[in-house]
Amino acid sequence: MTAPNLIGSSNQPLGPRTVIIHSPDEIRGRIIAETLKARGVTVYECLTLADVDVALEHGSSQVVILDTCRHLTAFMPFLTRFSQKERAGKLRLAVILQSEESVCGPLQDLKFRRLFCLPDPIDPEKIADLARQARPSIILIIIAFLKNRMLQAIRLFFKCLMVLFILAIGLIGGYIVTCITTLPPTEALENYTPFQSTKIYSLDNVLLTEFYIQRRTYTPLAQIPPHVRQAIIAVEDTRFYQHNGIDIVRIGGALIADLKDRSFAQGASTITQQLAKMLFLKPDKTITRKVKEIALSFKIEKKYTKDRILEMYLNQAYFGARAYGVEAASQTYFGKPITAVSISDAALLAGLLKAPSLFSPYKNPQKALKRRNLALKQIAASDFINYGVYKQALIAPMPEKFHGRKYKAPYFADYCRTVLEPKLGDRLFSSGLKVYTTLDYKMQEIAERAVHRGLDELEKRCEKGLQAGLLAVELTTGRIRAMVGGRDFWTSQFNRVTQAKRQPGSAFKPIVYLTALNRGYKPGDTIQDVETSYISDSNQTWTPRNYTGVYHGTVTLRRALAHSYNAAAVNLSTRLGIKNVIKTAQRLGVSSEIKPYLSSALGASEITLSELVYVYATFATGNRMEPVIINRIIDRNTLTITEPRSTGAKVVGDQERAYLKALLRAVILQGSGRKAAVLNREVYGKTGTTNGYVDAWFIGFDDLLAVGVWVGRDTLTPIGEGESGSKAALPIWIEFMKGVRAQ
Repeated sequence: MTAPNLIGSSNQPLGPRTVIIHSPDEIRGRIIAETLKARGVTVYECLTLADVDVALEHGSSQVVILDTCRHLTAFMPFLTRFSQKERAGKLRLAVILQSEESVCGPLQDLKFRRLFCLPDPIDPEKIADLARQARPSIILIIIAFLKNRMLQAIRLFFKCLMVLFILAIGLIGGYIVTCITTLPPTEALENYTPFQSTKIYSLDNVLLTEFYIQRRTYTPLAQIPPHVRQAIIAVEDTRFYQHNGIDIVRIGGALIADLKDRSFAQGASTITQQLAKMLFLKPDKTITRKVKEIALSFKIEKKYTKDRILEMYLNQAYFGARAYGVEAASQTYFGKPITAVSISDAALLAGLLKAPSLFSPYKNPQKALKRRNLALKQIAASDFINYGVYKQALIAPMPEKFHGRKYKAPYFADYCRTVLEPKLGDRLFSSGLKVYTTLDYKMQEIAERAVHRGLDELEKRCEKGLQAGLLAVELTTGRIRAMVGGRDFWTSQFNRVTQAKRQPGSAFKPIVYLTALNRGYKPGDTIQDVETSYISDSNQTWTPRNYTGVYHGTVTLRRALAHSYNAAAVNLSTRLGIKNVIKTAQRLGVSSEIKPYLSSALGASEITLSELVYVYATFATGNRMEPVIINRIIDRNTLTITEPRSTGAKVVGDQERAYLKALLRAVILQGSGRKAAVLNREVYGKTGTTNGYVDAWFIGFDDLLAVGVWVGRDTLTPIGEGESGSKAALPIWIEFMKGVRAQ
């Protein structure tokens, strides 16, 4: 049906005050219409009921006049339909029905809100009065208009809301799909190899230290005690063995608790979720990270057993103090392996996981105690322990001593790091290697005692602030057996054995005498110990002085070295040529620069204690050795890497070596090293003292070890008046050699 023009007989739009008229009898209809028009009412005349139907659908008229002309039956479907629409709220009509009197009563059953039934004969004036009264007021029209617009707006809003809802569902779905498709592959767990610390051991199997990025020792689940596993499950994820990666029950409980507390303090992440976050995701608090975490948790649970997931978590979790995994945490907080921890210890570890720094027993002991006891309560509530065990664990003491990175023989351990790092790279700190070194820890302890006692004795007569270095090397292999690089590693990490270059003084002279022996000299041959002036390269006059200020004329090489005559040593160097002396030093293994000046014959060029000790080891054996610190390295797959031994090149002939040993033995028997005779065995060596008593040395050897001692100050100021090598360094050397032979 085509919609009408909706323009009434007055050529006005069909509005809410327009009266719709229909009568099958044209004359009767015209009479009613004209009467209304005369009263100033806008009318719309419809020829058929269908036109009335369309007018009501497309207009807003609220008054309808129907003249049935005694044919009410034809009007009943129309009236019934519009009565239903009015009751449904779709129409609001005032119906004026002109009909026979006998049917007006039953029409009341149609339940129009406003139904006026007028019996024949027709009374146009009365119809007009009713129509005017039934028309809505301007206020009601405005209210109806606003209500209509509001309903339209509401309908439009809900349509838009539905569209937005559908779009949101699509966007969220796409976002989730994107998150899932960009997940890292969980197959990486097949070769799960977390960072593990490298352990450094001595020759006698003493753990010296660990090198690590993350301090960790991977421990299979079977080696982790059940009460440790139970403690962490009770605190972190009670339903670990029941859920499939996400604990809906726990999430609901946490949400209720948060609503009660009006906070977001309750966590609901499972152990699987935490593992996914630790291994694959950044720790940022974003929705993307949480979605990925949940998706990864499902994948991990699908691929791995619960025990495997728990094992990875217990070895990956961070417990504070740079301790990763339960074994490292147990060593850090209790100084014992995880197999030895008690239930109270296990509760402390479980409590640390939430916030290691906040609940640290060293930083916040009261908070740590409260957190541990809460963990014990949760363990008991999970039926992992009975009430008696719980009460007993509550009174167990908290740890007080921090068991951080262990450093025994710290200067040697740090030296190992400098040697191994270029060879192993990051593996040294992350691959869980076991490095067995050449250090003899019992010998190391003797060395440390000798150095500390020697310095304490010296500082009774000298100003404090002295330092010392000691190095002991095995003659036949070049293996380092003991190393003390200073008084206190934790105060100063500067290694005075390997890093400090100091003038060796007379300890350098045996190199000059070996050069002579290589030229055919013998210990009994003579040289001149007389006052002689020399012209340096800078055209300045230099006259070497003996320690006592006395010159001894013609002396043998044996006597000159035994008593450390300076004038004799320089005189000999002029015969040999200082460049030849330098070549001898280099052949013996000296890598530091020896300046081509005669004063270098007296030890004026700087050298390290390590270099000088290896030179003396060469004096003892004739073979030049390189420093050796490693016996073997074992990786996590028990593969062994053996450090090749230093065989050494022969650089000193047997005859020259025998002559040189005789000269160095004379130092002990007749010269500046006489104090060493107290050892009652054949030892060889040489003292060294620099100008102003700035450096004191003694380097020597027996049939097993070459040992060197240096004493001085880092400030290059004097040790003390008269503190020569024989007074400051030799006593430390003697005490060490006594202790070594006694062990």
